[in-house]
Amino acid sequence: MNIISVVVTYNRKKLLIECIDSILAQTIKCNKVIIIDNASTDNTKEELEKCNILKNKSVEYFRLKENIGGAGGFYTGIKESLKFNPDWVWIMDDDTIPTNDCLENLVNALEKIKEKNISFLASNICGIDNCMMNVPIVNTEVKDGKYPDWSKYLKYGIVKIKEATFVSLLINAGAIKKCGLPVKDYFIWGDDTEYTLRLNKYYGSSFLIGKSEAIHKRKITKQLKISQENDKNRIKMYYYMIRNTLINKKTYFGRKNCFKYFLGKQVQSLIILFNPKSKYRWIKFYTIHKGLYAYLFKIFDYRAFKNRLNLNVKYKDEK
Repeated sequence: MNIISVVVTYNRKKLLIECIDSILAQTIKCNKVIIIDNASTDNTKEELEKCNILKNKSVEYFRLKENIGGAGGFYTGIKESLKFNPDWVWIMDDDTIPTNDCLENLVNALEKIKEKNISFLASNICGIDNCMMNVPIVNTEVKDGKYPDWSKYLKYGIVKIKEATFVSLLINAGAIKKCGLPVKDYFIWGDDTEYTLRLNKYYGSSFLIGKSEAIHKRKITKQLKISQENDKNRIKMYYYMIRNTLINKKTYFGRKNCFKYFLGKQVQSLIILFNPKSKYRWIKFYTIHKGLYAYLFKIFDYRAFKNRLNLNVKYKDEK
């Protein structure tokens, strides 16, 4: 089985090295480990050279000319992985530390799942405080009036899901070839939701594998909420979360669901604005409405989004 690993990094060289060491120490080896460096400014490449990681023949390092976000990084990494004709592509952020048998448990689960087309498998993710993180959405759809089959493989610690995050995700290369690449223009947040929903809808079922474990060393282990954000530099990034979530809801859940979220964000912005205890309330108010405005007036490369099932779609900065 040809498995290619893709890791996207930006200014987290210490965590990146820990992540790569964990991948190289897996009980089942990856044929290639692709590192996508999103134009880091912390001498990431030099640190990798010091640790002799780049001397490893199985490691491929790509430094991008500019930071195109996690979405752009995974778009590039998955695209590069296809050059090695993989059977499966194992993707994760640089702050993901898989246990030594993380990949082995993902691969072993394939023997237990009796499904024609499996789009992806997700690992069981825990934060640095031992709390569950990146919890996927269980697939509870009713088909032909019958009860959901989310628990069909529960005795093996396997649960059917419909969306997940890019934190130790094993993706079927066949699904990639059929459904295309992640939406590059999302920059951050929501790209994993859109992509996993797309794989489920157009290719096949996906599953959470309980025995496959990884630690996500993100500093913030709680759910990301703009109302609770106290880092001024991070607040502006919620623009992408709001815009991308609206696009996802409209595309996969319909106008009603999208309108409900849109209205909820308007209410939230007013609650924040009129709460004197809310830190950076004017910046948060502006950021929320900037995201809503971007969705309404399509400040986005919708041409590329609408053609997202085409692997050959060209973006603005590509020849």
